[in-house]
Amino acid sequence: MVASSFDAALARVLVHEGGYSDHPADPGGPTMQGVIQRVYDAYRTAKAAPRRSVRLLERAELVEIYRRQYWGAVRADDLPPGIDYVVFDGAVNSGPAQSLKWLQRALGVPADGAIGAVTLAAAAACADRAGLVDTICDRRLAMLKSLSTFKIFGAGWSRRVADVRQAGRTWAQDAGAAAVSRVPVLPLDAGPSGAKAPASSAAPLPGPQAGASAAAGGLMASALAEAARQVAPLASGSPALSLVFTCLTLAGLVLTCLGIGAVWWADHARIRQAGVLDLAETGGEGAGARARP
Repeated sequence: MVASSFDAALARVLVHEGGYSDHPADPGGPTMQGVIQRVYDAYRTAKAAPRRSVRLLERAELVEIYRRQYWGAVRADDLPPGIDYVVFDGAVNSGPAQSLKWLQRALGVPADGAIGAVTLAAAAACADRAGLVDTICDRRLAMLKSLSTFKIFGAGWSRRVADVRQAGRTWAQDAGAAAVSRVPVLPLDAGPSGAKAPASSAAPLPGPQAGASAAAGGLMASALAEAARQVAPLASGSPALSLVFTCLTLAGLVLTCLGIGAVWWADHARIRQAGVLDLAETGGEGAGARARP
């Protein structure tokens, strides 16, 4: 991997990041060309420079932040052509650890969000790099759709992922930074695509209330079953009571099924979200530490 890939990759990333923004729904807060205020504050502090508005971000500062905070964090210089750009763009949008998890899941290696020899070797050995780009982008889009902010930024994010997919595939197949310059950026009329998309913005799932509702349904079903038991001896001699018995029995069955269904749905939703967000802890290159999504 040659370092010059960084310049071509950054150029495409910045098209999506745009200029200054401070959307109330964007968890990144005040942002200038993809650099959020708190990242800029940390950068200036490390340089022993006074803090200032991210609006005043200079080009040299932007390049250094992107190179260190994102490109270097995912070791993009050590990744194959095209894969470097795809992982880099994901890191800018959702954080380096999350983007690395998409790569690791796609490669079938432990997904701990920390890159090392295992991940790099698997990436280098991957023969179908265009397919790898597709799998990474599929996982990325699935996670984005699980976020509570997707209803606001989803159109722009979806278009961004489509653009990254198209450019990444071309780059991976042509194996050269010059190849990506021939891929036009998709129209930017789908809405903002630079809003930050961390896993922490995931839409909330049903909590204990799902279990409480199921328990309440179970109690009601039990009460109906008891009522049906009381009516049963009299039902054979009265059409009306027979109908009451049947209705009570059916109502109890419906409530029982609804309670079981509510618990199953809540558990299934949690498992699915954990998979989409890569929340499950796995052994990997981060010495067993849980990566922050």
